[in-house]
Amino acid sequence: MIARVTVILCALALASAGVVQLGHGYAGESYGHEAVAYAPVAHYGGHEDTHVDYHAHPKYDYSYSVSDPHTGDHKTQHEVRDGDVVKGEYSLLQPDGSFRKVTYTADDHNGFNAVVHNTAPAHHEYH
Repeated sequence: MIARVTVILCALALASAGVVQLGHGYAGESYGHEAVAYAPVAHYGGHEDTHVDYHAHPKYDYSYSVSDPHTGDHKTQHEVRDGDVVKGEYSLLQPDGSFRKVTYTADDHNGFNAVVHNTAPAHHEYH
């Protein structure tokens, strides 16, 4: 999961900086059980005077969610970046029925910090 999130975040950071453009669909699009981040190289149509600012201020607001009752796949993610400050959270329904929510922040001063909250599996009483 962390590797998938890292790939998606890297693709978004590169797109935010103007290094790549996101392809058709959107980063984090889910096919089956794999998240796919599209980040093809930007095409400039032969213009040699096109300037790409590799030092632009990175800023984005990203969200996605999946709710599939057929497979039981339920998850969400939201992240905001403004410069070197990143804040976000993701949640998912785990296979045992428990719910996990992770809230995280990252910046140059404090590094990466995450708080994980788990709730017990929901049990239904039958009468």
